[in-house]
Amino acid sequence: MKPDILFEDESIVIVSKPAGMLTIPDRFDKDFPNIRTFLINQYNEIFTVHRLDRDTSGVLVFAKNAEAHKHLSMQFEHQQVQKTYLAIVRGIISKDDQDIDIPLIADTRKKGLMRPSARGKESFTSVHVAQRFRMASLLECKPKTGRLHQIRVHLSAIGYPLLVDPDYGNNAEFKLSTIKKKFNVKKHQEERPLLIRTPLHSSSLEFTHPLTSESVKFTAEMPKDMSATINVLNKYAPYKTFDSLSSYDEWL
Repeated sequence: MKPDILFEDESIVIVSKPAGMLTIPDRFDKDFPNIRTFLINQYNEIFTVHRLDRDTSGVLVFAKNAEAHKHLSMQFEHQQVQKTYLAIVRGIISKDDQDIDIPLIADTRKKGLMRPSARGKESFTSVHVAQRFRMASLLECKPKTGRLHQIRVHLSAIGYPLLVDPDYGNNAEFKLSTIKKKFNVKKHQEERPLLIRTPLHSSSLEFTHPLTSESVKFTAEMPKDMSATINVLNKYAPYKTFDSLSSYDEWL
């Protein structure tokens, strides 16, 4: 695993993180691939500004010096950074746009996870439906706050968990046989899943450059596993309204 460096100058580095790679070193396994160690090997000194979960891909910004780090950290703290994520969820969301305002708190029953709670911290996510399929939806999610697992918990809380999410949903993988009729696997072979991680991608990040004070925006293309899943959904599970059907059988 190796991140792509999308942009760099004297104060910041923008990378596209691959799914499966950590943002910072693991406490128990220092040798596990992570972005911070990768960058330190190149620049000697690097400052972590924010993080993405291990299985989340996409745009990350790092600072090259303490001054840039302070400037960027303040923007994140005061919710002045525009973050956009792409997410594939299970189910058809009827509303094109909605705001999710559900406080979140650490789940004491499940270490490392979060749950909705009136006693939790304020958590706000705006959701836009980019595309619908027969049994799934592609969403653009813009979290205003930055709680742990915020998007995953919020989507699950409104009844639309990520297509793959063993923690906040019911599925650990997504296979073509789920949607393709008469799908057959060759003898002595097992079907390979299309997705084995949470389909969540940090597609863009917009903030004020700490040196120039100008608004800048950086984007990262959807990774192959998510784009392949979208292609398969388009082919085998296109969205249809009842008005466009000649019979109920076409819906199935």
